[in-house]
Amino acid sequence: MHTKVWKMNLTNILDQDIQEAADMLKAGEVVAFPTETVYGLGADATNAAAVRKIFAAKGRPQDNPLIAHVASTEQLKELVTFIPNYVYKLIEAFSPGPLTYILPANDYCAENVKAGLSTIGVRIPSHPIALALIQGAGRPVAAPSANVSGKPSPTAAGHVYEDLNGRISGLIDGGQTGVGLESTVIDCTGEIPVILRPGGITKEQLELEAGTVMMDPGLVTSEDRPKAPGMKYKHYAPEVPLYLFTGSISAFQDFVDKEIQAGSRIGVLVSDQTAGIFPENTHMHKLGETIEEIASSLYDGLRFFKQANVDKIICETFSEEGIGQAVMNRLRKAAVSVIER
Repeated sequence: MHTKVWKMNLTNILDQDIQEAADMLKAGEVVAFPTETVYGLGADATNAAAVRKIFAAKGRPQDNPLIAHVASTEQLKELVTFIPNYVYKLIEAFSPGPLTYILPANDYCAENVKAGLSTIGVRIPSHPIALALIQGAGRPVAAPSANVSGKPSPTAAGHVYEDLNGRISGLIDGGQTGVGLESTVIDCTGEIPVILRPGGITKEQLELEAGTVMMDPGLVTSEDRPKAPGMKYKHYAPEVPLYLFTGSISAFQDFVDKEIQAGSRIGVLVSDQTAGIFPENTHMHKLGETIEEIASSLYDGLRFFKQANVDKIICETFSEEGIGQAVMNRLRKAAVSVIER
């Protein structure tokens, strides 16, 4: 299969190219596109055969539900049977944006989008290219992250091309994404909303609008059928084994030094501040200074090290305040184990 690539940016969204990509979606093909979180792999959410192409391209388990992306609140209403009052408050505050609502579903979308559940995840992305594509298609677009299942999510078109070239029909190259982590997923089927996946919108932000918000215990492990992407299967893993280090900065430095002296080829994944403790010749990737910068560059960092370069990656751990909770959620799912000192 030939993968067609369109290049555009936020100040130069080409109507003709958007419509060509939208026509591909309407014809039952899959197209990757940028959102403000990560790149998504889109298909017509009302077309079960098209949705199956997403699972085939990604190698994704079919009991893992997809998120339907829509362009407006009115389009969101078409997919569900009931919307609690607090959801309208959340929509007003955070949508369009990186927040996915789990709501009771009707039959508008194909069954394989919902993975057989009675609920559906719906999001209104804020990325202008994503919105233009959905509007051009004139229907909801089912779109998980545009990567091979289990690998780090793509935050640049090059990541998508590396994983899926020849496996999908189209790719809109819209440059680097913004938030860098997938949307927050919140279960809105009960009286109290429950976070199923932390992301770009934090628990504290949600509580300012909706009052009490709970965290789902299945965030760590879940043997049941998952309500949201990222809850059940191993995700985000780089090519080489990733280990998380908890302990002091000096203990981190000593551990890496001993690993190198023992002959291990180590890649170090750290904040800009921690990077200063290591010699300049350390095989290292710096993620940024603030937790927002670390979130934005995390997946690029996980993809940075290749099997030809290192045997293992040692990553520091971060505070779980704010978006740090989402960062650590992704790192724990990507890691082989945690090294405690």
